[in-house]
Amino acid sequence: MPELPEVETVRRTLKRLVEGKTIETVDIKWPNIIKRPGEPEEFARRMVGETIQTIERRGKFLLFHLDHYVMVSHLRMEGKYRVHEAHEPYDKHVHVVFTFTDGTELRYHDVRKFGTMHLFQPGEEEKELPLSQLGYEPFDEQFTPEYLWEQLKKTTRVVKTALLDQKIVVGLGNIYVDEVLFKSGIHPETKANQLSLESCKVLHKQIIDTLQVAVDAGGSTIRSYINSQGDIGTFQLQLLVYDRRGEPCQTCGSIIEKTVVGGRGTHFCVTCQKRP
Repeated sequence: MPELPEVETVRRTLKRLVEGKTIETVDIKWPNIIKRPGEPEEFARRMVGETIQTIERRGKFLLFHLDHYVMVSHLRMEGKYRVHEAHEPYDKHVHVVFTFTDGTELRYHDVRKFGTMHLFQPGEEEKELPLSQLGYEPFDEQFTPEYLWEQLKKTTRVVKTALLDQKIVVGLGNIYVDEVLFKSGIHPETKANQLSLESCKVLHKQIIDTLQVAVDAGGSTIRSYINSQGDIGTFQLQLLVYDRRGEPCQTCGSIIEKTVVGGRGTHFCVTCQKRP
């Protein structure tokens, strides 16, 4: 699933490619992707004639700000946006097509069909699901070591599972949680409420630093992620533990291990991240 760096890369790319374009038609080939309004035909009707003013990101969601609406889009496992000329052939996994007045198209491609699109009046999007329960952005001033410590003290879950909870801090997924915990020297099965403020200061710094480096690298390409121009990210070349089971740790030389924590594959170093 694309995480914050990947979604931010998609946002930046789409901003260059479609900002300022006006929607002429909307073709919905897989109606289940449209979650609000409940009738896909009404979604399409409202979008026609709207101009994309800007595109923002909230956690792992893309926010398309139009003249009179905000479209909230989640890519889920394998969703992708691509810009094409209208005459180019369609892939069978293209499920929503936004045709612009200039003859280009924004096509939503999703092999698993898990992606979602919600349409809101401006200002409503933050008050209702799926955005209303999201925590702070990692780069927000409100996301402090003290805030992180207070939130983690409230849960008996292990820290790996807690950091995946988008109600605490948004944008972290499986890849970056593994990397952040390794860089912080924290075992993924450590109880979140057992972390000290000093440990949370280290964890807080690594969350911000790791995500920023990943954003600068265009995200990670693990399996199928690519941005809206078909380019791959390069942060996977800097991964220290994720997807490196059986390889030596670059810090201590111990073998990277993989286990399952909260139903998620989890990579860690047995020496650098002592089991609690």
